[in-house]
Amino acid sequence: MLDLKFIRENPDAVKTAVKQKRVGLNVDELLAADQALLELKKKNQTLNEERNANSKKMKGASAEEREAVIKRGREIGQEIDQLKEATDAAEKTLQAYLMLVPMIPSPDSPIGPDESGNVEVKTWGKKPEFTFKPKDHVEIINARGWADMERIAAVAGSRSYSLKGDLVLLEHSILRFSLEKLKAKGFTLITVPAMAREHAFIGTGHFPTGRDQVYYLPEDDIYLAGTAEVPLNALHAGEILSEDQLPILYGGVSPCFRREAGSAGRDVRGLIRVHQFNKVEQYILCKNDPEESSRLHKLLLQTSEEILQELELHYRVVEVCTGDMGAGKFKMFDIESWVPSENLFRETHSCSNLHDWQARRTNLRYRDREGTVRFVHTLNNTAIATPRCLVPFLEQHQQVDGTIRIPKALQNWMGGAKTL
Repeated sequence: MLDLKFIRENPDAVKTAVKQKRVGLNVDELLAADQALLELKKKNQTLNEERNANSKKMKGASAEEREAVIKRGREIGQEIDQLKEATDAAEKTLQAYLMLVPMIPSPDSPIGPDESGNVEVKTWGKKPEFTFKPKDHVEIINARGWADMERIAAVAGSRSYSLKGDLVLLEHSILRFSLEKLKAKGFTLITVPAMAREHAFIGTGHFPTGRDQVYYLPEDDIYLAGTAEVPLNALHAGEILSEDQLPILYGGVSPCFRREAGSAGRDVRGLIRVHQFNKVEQYILCKNDPEESSRLHKLLLQTSEEILQELELHYRVVEVCTGDMGAGKFKMFDIESWVPSENLFRETHSCSNLHDWQARRTNLRYRDREGTVRFVHTLNNTAIATPRCLVPFLEQHQQVDGTIRIPKALQNWMGGAKTL
């Protein structure tokens, strides 16, 4: 959400952002709805002034005059009641438009229609070279008896999985290793529920447009979140923090659920795209200062890169273009890890700076040192998500004898094992 005054004063900038981000919003209709609401409020003010003036006529009025004053007072009251209904409807209409207004992207963000417009900014490591024909992650898992994909699909449907044996230990070792990394960086580790109410999804911007991606439990009127960002963003909703409390760095841990609507036939095999997964999410609240949020954006990216580097995984960083970044993002980077069997990079992390776009939706505020109440900036990035990260891990670290090499940084969490 953007400040309505900004939209009024900068309609062309908003229209450009709508076009660049491919948002389904007519800015002229929004401005017309805003004007209609202003006119209704003005009319309401006029009627209230008339009612007050009419009431003053009672003093010193004759009986006949009093009757006319009372009659007019009733008429004005009825007009105000009718106007309230129209005003409430106009406010809802305007609010629906405002929920669709995108963040103005950073001036240096790449302009592009979709992921084809993303720009590679760096790579780390080298593609693994094999002296044997490498297996894909499903072949590795099946050969080692580390999953029971067919049986669990009969139980839970497609895009479900069940890890077994040492792969369970590996998954949780990677998660624990990542948590320790965040703790060392000054993040407060926090577990959050996978369930959240509607307002939390509206606050992050997942609603109203992304409802088809979210599981809904109608009997409880609650939704399953696809990221800890959803409950974390709502955690301080309505509060006024002090500037001394900022920045707040959270390392959120939660199970996550996504319907993956619209991805029929894509990545059905294996662990790339599943309905339920585990994720450690980096989430930051900071003061309303572009330089400060830019610095912390780099910290989020650096932290995730360090995790992948210590896991000895070849990856690249891409700057996400306007058409792929989503409505609320000011600036965004993806980290994509190398998957040998596909001979391409696959996205494993999304690192976003949203400025005050989410904070306005959620009413996340702080009082600065001069006493002014301002909206915070919010930022987020994946620290690690499993089982997706297991795909590049297993494929990049496979060895000729069928074992998996364990990087030095992870060996302590695997009981000292150097291979699996």
